[in-house]
Amino acid sequence: MFPRLLPDVRWWAAGPGWRSLSNNRCSSSTAPEPHATSLPSQVQVVICGGGIMGTSVAYHLAKLGWKDVVLLEQGRLAAGSTRFCAGIVSTVKHISIETKMADYSNKLYQQLEQETGIPTGYTRTGSISLAQTQDRLISLKRIVSRLKVMGIPCEIITPKQVAELHPLINIHDLVGAMHVPEDAIVSSADVSLALANAASRNGVQIHEQTSVNHVLVEKGHVTGVDTDRGQIDCEYFVNCAGQWAYELGLSNEEPVSIPLHACEHFYLLTRPLQKPLQKNTPTIVDPDGRIYIRNWQGGILSGGFEKNPKPIFTEGRNQLEIQNLQEDWDHFEPLLSALLRRMPALEALEILQLVNCPESFTPDMRCIMGESPTVQGYFVLAGMNSAGISFGGGAGKYLAEWMVYGYPLDNVWPLDLKRFGALQSSRTFLRHRVMEVMPLIYDLKVPRWDFQTGRQLRTSPLYDRLDAQGARWMEKHGFERAKFFVPPGKDLLALDQSKTFYKPDWFDIVGSEVKCCKEAVCVIDMSSFTKFEISSTGDQALEVLQYLFSNDLDVPVGHIVHTGMLNERGGYENDCSVARLNKRSFFMISPTDQQVQCWSWLKKHMPNDSDLFLEDVTWKYTALNLIGPRAVDVLSELSYAPMTSDHFPSLFCKEMSVGYANGIRVMSMTHTGEPGFMLYIPIEYALHVYNEVMSVGQKYGIRNSGYYALRSLRIEKFFAFWGQDLDTFTTPLECGREFRVKLDKGMDFIGREALMLQRQEGVYKRFTMFILESHDTDLDLWPWWGEPIYRNGQYVGKTTSSAYSYTLERHVCLGFVQNIDAETGEAQVVTPDFINRGEYEIDIAGQRHQAKAKLYPFSSLFTQRRRKDEMELGFQGK
Repeated sequence: MFPRLLPDVRWWAAGPGWRSLSNNRCSSSTAPEPHATSLPSQVQVVICGGGIMGTSVAYHLAKLGWKDVVLLEQGRLAAGSTRFCAGIVSTVKHISIETKMADYSNKLYQQLEQETGIPTGYTRTGSISLAQTQDRLISLKRIVSRLKVMGIPCEIITPKQVAELHPLINIHDLVGAMHVPEDAIVSSADVSLALANAASRNGVQIHEQTSVNHVLVEKGHVTGVDTDRGQIDCEYFVNCAGQWAYELGLSNEEPVSIPLHACEHFYLLTRPLQKPLQKNTPTIVDPDGRIYIRNWQGGILSGGFEKNPKPIFTEGRNQLEIQNLQEDWDHFEPLLSALLRRMPALEALEILQLVNCPESFTPDMRCIMGESPTVQGYFVLAGMNSAGISFGGGAGKYLAEWMVYGYPLDNVWPLDLKRFGALQSSRTFLRHRVMEVMPLIYDLKVPRWDFQTGRQLRTSPLYDRLDAQGARWMEKHGFERAKFFVPPGKDLLALDQSKTFYKPDWFDIVGSEVKCCKEAVCVIDMSSFTKFEISSTGDQALEVLQYLFSNDLDVPVGHIVHTGMLNERGGYENDCSVARLNKRSFFMISPTDQQVQCWSWLKKHMPNDSDLFLEDVTWKYTALNLIGPRAVDVLSELSYAPMTSDHFPSLFCKEMSVGYANGIRVMSMTHTGEPGFMLYIPIEYALHVYNEVMSVGQKYGIRNSGYYALRSLRIEKFFAFWGQDLDTFTTPLECGREFRVKLDKGMDFIGREALMLQRQEGVYKRFTMFILESHDTDLDLWPWWGEPIYRNGQYVGKTTSSAYSYTLERHVCLGFVQNIDAETGEAQVVTPDFINRGEYEIDIAGQRHQAKAKLYPFSSLFTQRRRKDEMELGFQGK
């Protein structure tokens, strides 16, 4: 095979094709020749990086009217990773914001040549994603149901239809495929040059052969950039340095953490087939074979994401322009074999070159976008996980809008730099994690999968104890959290390996934990929650927090308030509970992954007052959640204090002794709606208190429980979760939380004006609970999140979270319903009557299931009368 496939043909003997693209076109930039003009002394924005991301940001900033912009490139435009990009523009992504970015990119590239006069190689080929297994086909069906409601044409097709669209494809092992007819291919370098050309015409200055040494920062704000050609004063800096973004971020006096790491990425180029492929030949994605195949000048370009990737530049090696790295045919052989199985006709085709180029990957397979939490005016757009050309147009647009308007115009939290903390910046962590991330790009994504690398990074003091008792773990923001506890005698390996779209093997285990929470008492370690203390020497803390938070915090000492921080548009920037410890001190509890986001928002809006103190005390406290009707008995016995509602009312906080330990903050809430208490324990007492709780609790039927049970409880109680149900575009009025807002108390707070207007005009989406009725838990595919919601046959929204309710013995989905006029396409006010009068269906991988819509939880779920002030918002995460 190899003597026929690998003739002694080398890159520089390959003729003008790719060599022309990567060299001649790069040097034909419309930007000034190196050093032909001097650098400006002062501009509004400096962009570092002349690849697809930097040029896209420049293009969109200029479009939005920001023309006082300079783009700096250390080598030549489009001579970095962009130069070697495979050029596949695909809208097939697993989260909505990525699909939106890719769809916008596709539309932008289609008209870019007409706008600029520069050929971009845009060709609409369509793409075909193959499925070798039924599980893969289910995954594709889920994507199709989501893409269709976003206006992207796509369909599931048969193997026979695959052969009709691409006759060279071997279909013998296929069970189906997904066809997306509007996907495309482009010349990535030419797209970047076209964007640069348009930006330059619109006033943006572009300087090649100019390296950024570091960014100048004063008092937490960008003030300028130091380059090898002098200094530029500026208000904003955009790090689009690709694989060098990490090093550039750390070069400042106030470092900016940008967690990404490069891996080698391989693809081959061939000579044209005997009968050259047509320009519009569909791109093939064979995720089970780990390869992609596209037409390239009548031949093919084929690469993939192998199981054993090769990290590179861990030591931070630098170079001006990326050259083709060393060939490694042994490493590429599994992908080559998969290619030949899929297209046997290529057996005798000559290969021009095995290209080896670096691509940067992030710890969670999602790109990095947004403003630094530590340096205002420092923006980042990097870490594209080998999808740079698909995201380039859309990502540049979203970031430019973020800079110009002061906030993004869509929910970009899944991509926000602030989802990471400094803990993800270890080079060792990044090297190991990207070795897992790169193959995961084509791995099958099933519900509840977890990363395996970089684990046990943040753990509770109880980790070893819980692990010995059968805890199965998941990770959130680097923190280990128990999913559930496997009883003695169960096959642990089988449970960990049983990844499915159907009823999971842990179903009965979680069911028994839920039952215990409702009938006896469970203990859940929730130490991962973000915990802040805010205090002052005078009344400053209360005054500032009253403006930052939407609910009234001027409550008696010891009371707990469920609230949140809103933006100017009334959307949730944060969802939290705040306990008043004393007249000048408050204890704030937020979701785990909001640690950086919360801190950043508070610091940005708090005055620089030396008498105001903000401290992150997440690490100081272990949090135990005692859930269930017998929790009061356990705590009473341990504290020798009455814990009934008469002595310890709902939403109350008090420091107590538990066992031998003093200073335990006990709160009468559980984040589930069930009775019980949260215990915030100084970490040195954690093991003692846990042992005492478990010992005393034996007579009351106590057991450990995990976050899966918590999730089931909070969803059946209709509690929303920030980051999944709630986001920066969701207001309290849209999710039934108006009673948590001090609108009528005459106090100003961020977002009040927007909420007052919304209350007057009505809401255009409404948070709704759905009970699946025509769904067989044992036989049907389970809902996950992101499933389309149909009302009277018309698409009205999508689910945001779901879980099985062991109380109702039905699946419960939460999501937002909109009212879009079918004729005009305009949004209408969504009233309770509109919700209640509809007939609903939830689409799970193309199969619709009847559902009953509710705006309030079922009364049967409650053991006592529901009270508004006892409603809690869950923080437990996915």
